[in-house]
Amino acid sequence: MEIKIINQDFSICKVADLSQIDYTDEFYFIGKTDEELSLVCSTNLVPKNATECDHGWKAFRIQGILDFSLIGILSRISTLLAENEIGIFAVSTFNTDYILTKEENFEKAVLTLEHNGYDIKS
Repeated sequence: MEIKIINQDFSICKVADLSQIDYTDEFYFIGKTDEELSLVCSTNLVPKNATECDHGWKAFRIQGILDFSLIGILSRISTLLAENEIGIFAVSTFNTDYILTKEENFEKAVLTLEHNGYDIKS
């Protein structure tokens, strides 16, 4: 399976509302529940109305369109990283999964996946 490194810095934030999000950002993920409104975005585009923010995240995506019948892809990757004491923040779109790790663990995460048979692309 191919993993594509996304070469940019990310932040994970809580925001008061959606009014200050820069929708021109190439990557952003919005999550809304009855308790919070969360945003993953480029670090240089964190909105001013972020109430909490955690900087220093890097990301990669599982390449290709992942059919809903495929089982265990995210589970296998998260297990490999957990076994190597690497925490993750995962987000999914309709087509694929994205995994973020803290910047200081990113190289170790990539090497772990590569060592376990994943094809890593920059």
